[in-house]
Amino acid sequence: MSRFYVPPESIRKDRAIIEGEEAHHIADVMRLGKGDAVTFFDGTGKEYAGEITSCGKGKVEVKIKNVIAAKEEGPKITLIQAIPKKDLMDDIVKKTTELGVARIIPVITKRTVVRFNDKKRLLRRERWEKIAKEAAKQCGRMILPAISHICKFEEVFEELGAVDLGLIPCLAESAIPIKEAIKRFDGGPIAVMIGPEGDFTNDEIRMAERSGFKPISLGKRVLRCDTASLAVLSILNYETTERKGS
Repeated sequence: MSRFYVPPESIRKDRAIIEGEEAHHIADVMRLGKGDAVTFFDGTGKEYAGEITSCGKGKVEVKIKNVIAAKEEGPKITLIQAIPKKDLMDDIVKKTTELGVARIIPVITKRTVVRFNDKKRLLRRERWEKIAKEAAKQCGRMILPAISHICKFEEVFEELGAVDLGLIPCLAESAIPIKEAIKRFDGGPIAVMIGPEGDFTNDEIRMAERSGFKPISLGKRVLRCDTASLAVLSILNYETTERKGS
């Protein structure tokens, strides 16, 4: 059965009003109609099962029959991602959503090649939010990751807020193995900074260290920025799940 996204404001007690692209997908793509069963989620941790009661042009109404509330497992990770060239950020948003990232902060660093005016910043954020929704639908997530506005590197620390563990993979000599950096971590919010092509500058690394981030190494190979983000999230998910289960 296909799974759809419906924003919380479109859900009223035992009814849901589905409009826009999702209504088009239900009625015109999936060819569903009155009496058919549907499953949808609201992005806040609730999933609903219901039955279509009416299906008109651009609007589908559903009677809710069952509600499942769940909390996502795994660490709450914020990814602070230097925006790479071309459309690599699209893939990063998609794949890290599948891996359970809680929040993504797109950032412009000293060595970031791409630049955006205000209009493009807004359009890119909307695009990434749409990609995250589609990825969440596909992988079965019930909570959507938050996509923050694009900010400068020096603005990140105020935007971020408090975390219990901050990691910055980089090529600095002071970088320690990720396993060593997290071996005494007992749980809580995590933030991970992934740099651009060419890595962070020394000044950026020092700024991150002053804010409590640990420079870490991901091994002998130099990973692309889109590979590094997936590697770190996978490692953190595995390590924290193993500890919780032990």
